[in-house]
Amino acid sequence: MTRMDASVTPLRVGLLGYGLAGSVFHAPLIATTPGLALDTVVTSDPERQVRARTAGGRDADDVRTVATADELFARADELDLVVVATPNKTHVSLARQALEAGLPVVVDKPLAATAAEAEALADLADERGLLLSAFQNRRWDNDFLTLRSLLDGGALGEVQRFESRFERWRPKPKGGWRESGDPAEIGGLLYDLGSHLVDQALTLFGPAASVYAETDVRRAGAEADDDSFIAVTHAGGVRSHLWMSATAAQLGPRFRALGSEAAYVKYGLDPQEASLREGARPAPGLPWGVEPVFAWGTLGTVDGTRPVPTLDGAYPAYYDAVAVALREGTPPPVTAREAAAALRVLEAARLSATESRVVSLR
Repeated sequence: MTRMDASVTPLRVGLLGYGLAGSVFHAPLIATTPGLALDTVVTSDPERQVRARTAGGRDADDVRTVATADELFARADELDLVVVATPNKTHVSLARQALEAGLPVVVDKPLAATAAEAEALADLADERGLLLSAFQNRRWDNDFLTLRSLLDGGALGEVQRFESRFERWRPKPKGGWRESGDPAEIGGLLYDLGSHLVDQALTLFGPAASVYAETDVRRAGAEADDDSFIAVTHAGGVRSHLWMSATAAQLGPRFRALGSEAAYVKYGLDPQEASLREGARPAPGLPWGVEPVFAWGTLGTVDGTRPVPTLDGAYPAYYDAVAVALREGTPPPVTAREAAAALRVLEAARLSATESRVVSLR
């Protein structure tokens, strides 16, 4: 995606929420995307308001802050896009409010708790002629881009099994809504990390035909699932095995893709999140998402293994594509219907784990 000319009058963005998602991912990426300008941040926390006012990347206090979503929507005619980066349980109601106010919307994953809710939002967006997109930044992880390139080039032959992991070692729960046992909070790793893993698998290998899953609560004091597994059989025959865990004292490979001609194995996480957490920002013409040679994955064939240069990570590409979609009417980089497809898999996984059976999606 070619970055938009910075001389174009920027589209004004309102950001709902300034926690982890809002402050680490959305605000920096919006502020550094040519053609977009972070206009207003909604947060009731005084300390976050102070930090948010300088999140636009231009001058001190260049971003407005308001305490409530209603204050933002009262100025709907002054905005061009709303980004919902609030706790999961509020995603649907805030996205609907934005669409009804005539505003295009980006919603952090998961878009909703159920596929039916996601489809209803997609229908509303279609009726209003408005953009609705789910923020699935992991499609622009360096390892995902590299694997996709290998698949497109036929380097693996016919893929038979895809293994993907988001594992952590967090033996003590951190608390908060993400680890709440209340179903209304939509917490737990199945919907948190699983949203990424399932979206990546469906993007690479197409729709799911059946799902089997196991979800467990392993840590003392934990309420929501913290060690889960999903097996997806894709309609095309590929099997995806997806792990998400907070209880892994030693981490498995991030990717292991097994094909008829070769296999690709990759350890370690894309460096972009760590860079954003440390305050680094992408800038045109400067390196971003670059991985050192020692972290490259390997391609194994009958003749042995060789390192595969990892493509640079590209989170900025998401909001670049959003800006183009808003101006030119092209599809967003991630559609609400794609988000609904991933949610159908997550719902099937929850049912499978509860009833200890394979769930058919045909």
